[in-house]
Formats: sequence, structure tokens, C-alpha cells
Amino acid sequence: MSTQDYIIVIPARFASTRFPGKPLHPIHGRPMILHTADRARESGATGVVIATDDPRIQRVCEEDGLDVQLTSPSHPSGTDRIAEVVCTRKWPDDTVVVGLQGDEPATSSAHLDELAQNLCCHPEAAVATLCMPMNDEADYSNPNRVKVVRDVNDMALYFSRAPIPARRSALVNAQSKHLQNGNGNRLPQSSIPETYLHIGLYAYRCEFLKKYLQLPACMLESEEQLEQLRVLYHGGRIHVGSVAESPVRGVDHPDDISVLEALLD
Repeated sequence: MSTQDYIIVIPARFASTRFPGKPLHPIHGRPMILHTADRARESGATGVVIATDDPRIQRVCEEDGLDVQLTSPSHPSGTDRIAEVVCTRKWPDDTVVVGLQGDEPATSSAHLDELAQNLCCHPEAAVATLCMPMNDEADYSNPNRVKVVRDVNDMALYFSRAPIPARRSALVNAQSKHLQNGNGNRLPQSSIPETYLHIGLYAYRCEFLKKYLQLPACMLESEEQLEQLRVLYHGGRIHVGSVAESPVRGVDHPDDISVLEALLD
């Protein structure tokens, strides 16, 4: 298998607490899921599959000529939905699959290609993902911005919503000032160590995805609400490549639509 051969699976569910029907919401008059599929089709992937639990999404995608698989509505995560596609279609163990969430219509196709190549070049890894240097001090303590710590070989040591890596001297100083004058313990910019923000794109080997469905969830995954921690907990290795370009964030709320429409003009 060459570094260019990979398949993109786009999990898309209709139900959403904050934004019901999100994949079908129009962006410039066209359903969001089709914009996301366009980014996938612009990449070097040899195939694109939509994995959805809803016949309405299935119909819209099939009318656009996309390959669609109707999946179980009970999956707790996009990875579980992707794994069902892999198992149903009996793809070979060495096939590389990139998961692209259906609410990320502005994803760079270059990032998708780079992610697949990173996994192909690191046979010791079961999964590959991406990160970028953190430039905004506010992200360090923001639980919605996931941080990652890597080893010397760019393999993930841990992912967290908490500020990691922590600098002990800064924490001690902040605590001391807080006790003295009650001004809180927000760390100054100069005290933040080299930190990387996780980019939520993943490439998987099918061999791993076939096993993933059998791995029980762990306490770390439940506490952090980060499904990739299940991989680390059960001994899997995750390669984390670094990119300089900041990706456009996905759609979490209807208010995000106007921002994306401006970007996709």
C-alpha cells in the first residue's frame, strides 16, 4: 500500500443537542455535509464514504453521487461509526482510513493527505492525528481546547482539557500570589511552557478499528470526554504530527454558520 492510498469516512448524525439537523443545514444554499464531502473529494483519497444514522442525510448524499452507509444510531462516537463501516465492508487490515467529521466543511484537504501519509510512515502507530503550536494564552486554560504532550518520536503521551504540560514553578508562584492577595492564579504568558493544541482529525489502520469496538471505555476517557484516551489506555500508540497552519474550527452552533459562509466565499 502506497502513502497515497487511503479512504475518507465522514461520520454524520442528525441528532445534536446544540444544533439538531446540523449536517443538512445550508451553507450558501447547499447542505453542510456536501461541503464537507467536497473537501474530502479534493484530497488524494481513493474513496469517500458517508456514515450516517439518518435516511434524510443518506438521501441528500446519494443524490450528490456519494457512497453512503446507513449505520447504527446507538454509536457513542464518530470512531465507533467509522469502525462499523470498516467491519461491514471487510476492508483489509492495512487499509488506512481518515475520519473527517461531517461538521467540518472548511477542513484543509492538505491536512487530510498529510495525516494519512504520517500514519503510513509510522507502522508502529495504530492511529495518527495532528497538533499545532499554541499561540493564544487563553487556550492554555480553556477546557474546550485540548492539549497534547508528545515524546521524542512525536508519539502522544497524553491528551487533556487541563493545562498541560504544567510548569511547577509558575503554579507555585500563582498559588502564593492567590493566597496573598486573592487575585486568582491565571498564568502569565511568559510562564507557559511549549504547548501544542490537538487538531481533531484522525487516521486509523483498519486492523486497529476492528479491535476498537471491543475495547472497553476507561475512566480517563469518561472524565476528560476524549475518546482518544481509550487508545492510549489500552496500549495503542498515536502519532501526532505538527502543522503550522491553524485549521478552521468546525460548526458547533448555528452562530458559526455565518463565519463559515464568509470563509467559503
